Amino acid sequence: MIERLPGWPAFPDLFGWMETGLPVTHAIPGLHNIRIEEHLADGVYVLKAELPGIDPAKDVEITVTEGVLTLRSERGEETTEKHRTEFRYGSFARSVRLPAGAKGDEATTEYRNGVLTIKIPVPETKTGTRTIPVRHG
Repeated sequence: MIERLPGWPAFPDLFGWMETGLPVTHAIPGLHNIRIEEHLADGVYVLKAELPGIDPAKDVEITVTEGVLTLRSERGEETTEKHRTEFRYGSFARSVRLPAGAKGDEATTEYRNGVLTIKIPVPETKTGTRTIPVRHG
């Protein structure tokens, strides 16, 4: 929360809202969103997740269930005295719907410079367009 000036109302922490969503959207205290980028190119769905300061072998869980990719991570707080911190500690999670036909069981991952990249093949599907006539009754 931004410090309140005398005689002025308190203003909400708008930057915090951008990071974590509106306060009413969080049902689980301490659960943070994971920031992502995603795109589809050359038959591959690519999701990049910002996860600095974690050990991907121990602190990351990735699952695909019924076309939904879920990414969970945990970052523990260091036990040093801090004057101030804006780092986020605790549990992080994000779920995204995969494109139709994505082969989640063939996903590959790579972690580099605090960014986790997940690649999932998406076979090209023929999307034939059919015109449906409208009958006048």
